[in-house]
Amino acid sequence: MYDIIIVGAGPAGLTSALYARRASKKVLVLEAKSYGGQILNANKVENYPGIELIRGVDFAKNLYNQVIKHGAEIKFETVLHVDEDKVVTTNKDKYQAKAIIIATGAQNRKLNIENENEFLGKGISYCATCDGNFYKNKIVMVNGGGNTALEDALYLSEIAKKVYLIHRRDSFRGENAYLEELKKKPNVELILNSKIISVNGKENLESVTLCDKEENETEIIIDGLFIAIGQEPKNEIFNNIVDLDEKGYILSDDGVHTKTEGIYVAGDTREKLLRQLTTAVSDGSIAATVAIKEMK
Repeated sequence: MYDIIIVGAGPAGLTSALYARRASKKVLVLEAKSYGGQILNANKVENYPGIELIRGVDFAKNLYNQVIKHGAEIKFETVLHVDEDKVVTTNKDKYQAKAIIIATGAQNRKLNIENENEFLGKGISYCATCDGNFYKNKIVMVNGGGNTALEDALYLSEIAKKVYLIHRRDSFRGENAYLEELKKKPNVELILNSKIISVNGKENLESVTLCDKEENETEIIIDGLFIAIGQEPKNEIFNNIVDLDEKGYILSDDGVHTKTEGIYVAGDTREKLLRQLTTAVSDGSIAATVAIKEMK
């Protein structure tokens, strides 16, 4: 029996674990992949109060080590089911808790075009900071219009010979500071009002085909494609214990409670206005504090 089981080892989940352990609760964190969540993809974190500059991977490592030091148990297992009695079933075992915090974050959204999965790791990536060094002095493309896409393009401009940044709308949604910096880069080309309709190649990605708003098609030869079109949650397995909005995010009237007593939510996986590192750790601390206070 655990006091609290936390599903997800991103910033929200790990912060929940830290707060729960500091309250001397028995804590289990379950994570399907690797700790850190989306912050692992951030080359530079510059907007976290009190830390002027840190790599995302370093922030995640520091937080993970801090949680381990405080005695939280972390198991890398895939959660398959959670029931109202707070029994969590994974691909390896079953666990019982007094309270559960769902902090599964969000995952990279795909283009959902033919051969996208086939070229994953063979020219297609969702993480520029993870895979950018494979494309030194090569030609790459970033697809997206938000801050992540702009940051990825900036990062790749220091590595690649040529960087195309494509967005389906007529303007970018990301911060103007990033955009102005990109415009100064001689090896960066911005392409608006266009979308990728196919990815082409034999064993590896060799080119993409674009279609503009006039339905003109253009093929561009590239070595790598970095898709940065946002994230989406994967909360289907929690359908029996939570309510979801139309996008699949967990609904919560106050940002903590779900419809099931003793089951809480934290971080990017819930419906919220802002999904940032600061809001993730805030959610995690609040969820743990409320769970501890209401624990039976």
